[in-house]
Amino acid sequence: MDIARLFDVKGKTALVTGGSGGIGYMIATALVQAGCRVVICSRKQTDIEAAADRLRAFGAVTAIAADIATEAGVAKVAAAVNGAGPLHILVNNAGTSWGAPIDRFPRAGFEKVLQLNLLAPFEMTKAMLPALRAAGTAEDPARIINIASIDGMQVPQWESYPYSATKAGIIHMGRHMGKFLADDHISVNTIAPGFFPSKMTASVVDLDNEADMAAAASPLGGRIGMAEDIGGAVIYLSSRAGAWLSGVTIPVGGGRGTIDN
Repeated sequence: MDIARLFDVKGKTALVTGGSGGIGYMIATALVQAGCRVVICSRKQTDIEAAADRLRAFGAVTAIAADIATEAGVAKVAAAVNGAGPLHILVNNAGTSWGAPIDRFPRAGFEKVLQLNLLAPFEMTKAMLPALRAAGTAEDPARIINIASIDGMQVPQWESYPYSATKAGIIHMGRHMGKFLADDHISVNTIAPGFFPSKMTASVVDLDNEADMAAAASPLGGRIGMAEDIGGAVIYLSSRAGAWLSGVTIPVGGGRGTIDN
């Protein structure tokens, strides 16, 4: 057993959707600092370029501005990635939320969340299969890592119906994909994060408010998530240490949604 290389991902190529901020940016940071060539995509050109500029201090980073909730956006990313060689790691992270009382919940809001949180990861995975198949081997499969949420494993505090439904859906969809992609040497696993700081979570939790922070804090450590928490989970699943896992969901929330539910 080569312990020194157990968590080594140097030289791999990774694509992180929604990589301009929040959890996606944390994941991209971990991967590029670990020696991966990283491609990040996000909807807004200025945001994704700014993120890439910061990340290039650590290594090779490519930025693609694309709305992957659309067919054109998926096709744009696929054209750039599939033409650049094997893809060892696909992180389906891009997501959104919408909250409203059930009797006033707009159909358009539900459809928006469904499209980005569930349909987009499916379409992105489908589009990246040529590059993933080119990367995977029996000893070192290509990795698909879907980012769900502990709200896909528990009933949330808020009336965010499509968010919890799509996050539960991506957990099971990952297991389903894993079954049918195993012969292609592609593993599919899911991370279900607890509370991490991001633009999306800022809409429901004020980090400067003591009561909000107390409500968001995890049972383990009494804190919210940090870059090392999500980055470590992704590195584990992407390295030799996680090479024999598929169909697994790892809650990364300090016990939130697991030991407190």
